[in-house]
Parts: sequence; structure tokens; C-alpha cells
Amino acid sequence: MCGIVGIIGRRANGLTLEKMLQAQKHRGPDFTGSYVESNRIALGHNRLSIIDLSSGANQPFKSACGRYLIVFNGEIYNYLELKSELKAHYVFTTASDTEVLLNAYKQWGKECLSRFNGMFSFAIWDTVQNKLFAARDRFGVKPFYYSIFEDSLFFASELNSLFESGLPKEMKMGLWADFLTQGHYGSPTETFWNGINQLQPGHYLEYAQEKIKIVKWYDFVENVSSLFEVSQKNEEAYITDLMLDAVKLRFRSDVPVGFNVSGGLDSSILLALIDHQYQHSSKDIETFTFYTNDDRYDEIYWVEQMLQGRGHPINKCLLSANEIPEKASAMALLQAEPFGGIPTLAYSEVFKRASEKGVKVLLDGQGSDEAWAGYDYYTKSSGSVIQGVTQSPFKKEVLRPEFAALSEKIVYEQPFEDSLLNLQFRDLFHTKIPRALRFNDRVSMLHGTELREPFLDYRLVEYVFSRPTNFKIKDGRQKWLLREIANNFLNKEVALAPKRPLQTPQREWLAVELQDWVRAEVAKLETHEWFDKKALRAEMEAYFKGNSESSFHIWQWVNLALLL
Repeated sequence: MCGIVGIIGRRANGLTLEKMLQAQKHRGPDFTGSYVESNRIALGHNRLSIIDLSSGANQPFKSACGRYLIVFNGEIYNYLELKSELKAHYVFTTASDTEVLLNAYKQWGKECLSRFNGMFSFAIWDTVQNKLFAARDRFGVKPFYYSIFEDSLFFASELNSLFESGLPKEMKMGLWADFLTQGHYGSPTETFWNGINQLQPGHYLEYAQEKIKIVKWYDFVENVSSLFEVSQKNEEAYITDLMLDAVKLRFRSDVPVGFNVSGGLDSSILLALIDHQYQHSSKDIETFTFYTNDDRYDEIYWVEQMLQGRGHPINKCLLSANEIPEKASAMALLQAEPFGGIPTLAYSEVFKRASEKGVKVLLDGQGSDEAWAGYDYYTKSSGSVIQGVTQSPFKKEVLRPEFAALSEKIVYEQPFEDSLLNLQFRDLFHTKIPRALRFNDRVSMLHGTELREPFLDYRLVEYVFSRPTNFKIKDGRQKWLLREIANNFLNKEVALAPKRPLQTPQREWLAVELQDWVRAEVAKLETHEWFDKKALRAEMEAYFKGNSESSFHIWQWVNLALLL
């Protein structure tokens, strides 16, 4: 796991590249490397050493033939299997997955992408054709931001690196209007800043002679559709094997691996799968969880019950209300776009503690709800992405009409005939997963740690997604088959925490403990051209007086103020 940067074109130079690398140095504290041909190409890499800790695996990494140069962020989990295939054609000089990736590209070209099981964002420079080839993984676990400016292509793992290159920093007003009126975080290709885009998940990019071409290489809809009529003899055993293999692949590491745990089903089955495969060494695998000292939200009780008798060291990471102002300001600067409120700050504490303990890799249960239809609204008609809220969480009336008018109704593609599948598809590719992956990439990499998500293994997601509704929701029980599988692993005495949309007292803290801070931050917006001062004050006061079912609008305003 690392950070990558690059400039292709006449603006390529070592000084600008160095500024870009320094802006995201937290992503790769172990080594910083660069390759520069002024006015032509500059590639840089911040390395977090996970696989092959030797200096021979440092990047930018050049192919043995000297033709190709790669910068790579992520992990190819099945690199050992691919290496076995490639050994007949190449002599390997390192034990890294980077060298496997580069040789796979040499051997199979862009077709290598479909062979990778992993999370990745990489760029390969062809010194013969003077062409850049870059690609992003299927679900967009690893970021790739880019911009074409003054006849040059700039790319980076984080937005702040692009800003350090001298690119203009201008807010994209239409998307901000969408966010403030609909809670929309953007399409898979856009950012909150004019002129800066994302390479869409499951796509690759080619850049040569100042021309860019973007191509879709992963077709989720086609893959899932081909599985509709496929049925394994023993579905339960097949899916169990997929999950076990997904966990096994993500334990490949030359540094300590731990995992994040809550009190729910996803964490409990992840724990069970780990213990099943690593029963002799599982007591050395550390666990991490956050809490706020508020019994209405904390899952410490269920976490402790779940871990009882298993021997895993548990690290409890406390977040207090008085820490929020400082941590939120720092997080806003890091994210450079809206982020998910106090829960994101709490999650950041987990990675901070892991880093302090020397645990560089953490696993968690992200992706299970989307694949298995685990959210409450999957059983309701609204499909709202804001859970547990009956009134609108958006306050359009505090915005000036001309600004609010910039927002257009968000319409998501519906590639399936089944409404449940379309909701799941929306959450996987447009709403929940994209924004969670962005938040989580930043908070993990801030502390020089790597996050891996076994339940987002594409084989598992595709197959589970393609199953009939009664595999997911049956007799009123969501994640039905997953619960059946869990029963084979979990002690019947294990009690799971009730599913809740929030895990921190954000509503209460913003209304009471942090009221003075909220007032000070939102006051910055009173003279902003987007807001109606009187309406903004009225809504904020209503919140403080008890109209606090949802805190989302309050957090939106604070988050924006922190970015101004």
C-alpha cells in the first residue's frame, strides 16, 4: 500500500514532483522514490512496505528489459499464483507483487487486469511507445485522481498532491449544490473540484501524444447476469469456501496483520473465518475497536462477549467529544472533500492505535451489507441512503435559490429488472461503497496502515449479488444465508449487537458538548454567497432546541466551513 504521483508532458520536473510526494508522504513513510525526465515524464512513489520489505522492491520499479517503469498502490493478493504462471517466461529478482504485476502486463497486456484479485491503482510508462497505461481495481478501493493542465497529465493518490503541483483549486459548485440539497458525493468520475477527475473503478487509462483514452475493463453487470442461472450443488459450502479463500489471500503479508471488530454479524463471521484458518496462531492476531463512552452507541460489550475465550488481544480506542474540533479540522484538510462525520474520526483512532502497535495491515467487514442486502431500507420502498431518519436530512431552504438551482435530480442507472438488485448496485458503485472506500483509504493511509476488505473480493460479491432474493432476505431475516453460514462457525452463546445506523453520539455531541464549536464554524457560512444568513441561523437554533433527529445537515455545514 502506497501513494503514487506522476506528470506526463512539458510540465514534468523534479521540483513539482517532490512537492506532490511530500503532500502524501503519510501514505508511504518507508521510502520515497522518483524518476524524472524533465519536460517529458516524472513518476513518484511513497512506499509503505508490506510485501518484500527489501530495497529491491522500491519504486518506481523498472522491468528487467528496461522498457517499462511502474508506480503501484495496492496489493495483488493472488500474486503467488500469477508468479507461478509467469516463471516460465521471466526471471524474478524480487519477492514483490509489484514485479509480478509488471511482468503480467508484459505477458498479457491490458488483459492482465482480469487476472488480478486485489486492490490496485497503478501507472506504467512505456519508454518505447512513450505511452502511459494506468488502471484502477474493480470497486475502486484504491484512488486515482488526475487532471490535464497546460498540455500535461497530472495524477496522484490524493487531491492535496495535485493541489501542490500548482493546479487551480476551485470548488465545483454544481456538485456542492448536489451535496447540500441531496447528500450526493458525486459520480464515480468526478470530485468536488473543477478540472480534477477520478479514474472510474474498473477502468483503465491510456495517455500518449497529449491525448487521453479511458476504457472500461470490468463489466460487473455482465458478469453477474451470467451467474443468474448458475447454481452450485451446495451453495452454502461454496460461499463459505469463497469467504475462507478471500480471508486467506488477504493475510498474505510480511508485516503483522490485525483486524477491526464491532459487535455485529460481519465482524463476528470475519473473526470466525480467521480463527478457523489460523487457529494455531490466531491468539497473536490483534483486534481493534473504537468507543465513545456512550452506552447508547458503543459496541464494546458485544465485542468483548464475542472475543471472550478466543485469546485475541483487544485494543479499545477511545474518542472523546473534546477531541473533535482539532481532529475534524485535520481530517477535513486530509480528505479535501466532504467526509462521513464523527464516525470517520472514530475509525481513524483505530488505525492510529494499530500503527502505534506496529500492525501495518488491518482487515474489516466492509462490503457485506451491499452484497447481502443487509441495510434496513432494502426491505422498504424508499431506498433512502440516510438511515433511521423520517424527516428530510437536507435543508435546502438555507441556501440561496440561485445556488440551490444548480442541483439537478440524481438519477442512478438501473441495469437490472429487479428493484432490490438495482438498490444494491447503486450502493456498490454510486453511493455507500465509493464514499466509504474514500473515507477509509484516507484514514488508514494517514497513519501508514493498510486496510483490506475480504467481503469485497470480486468473486464473492458477484456470486452473492447474483443469488435470488430469498438467499439474502427470507422470513423477514436479512443476510439470511450468511447467518446460516455463521451458525456453523459461531458459538450459539454469542450475542450480536443490534444493527444500528450510527455508532457515535454525533447528534448529541454537535447539539450539546460541541455547540460552541458548531456555532463558530457555521458562522463562517453566514456571509457565504451560497447561504441565506437568516434561514441558516434559524435551522441551526432549531437543532440546538431539540429538532435533532438528524445531524447530517449540521455536519454538512461544519464540514464545508472546515474546507473554506
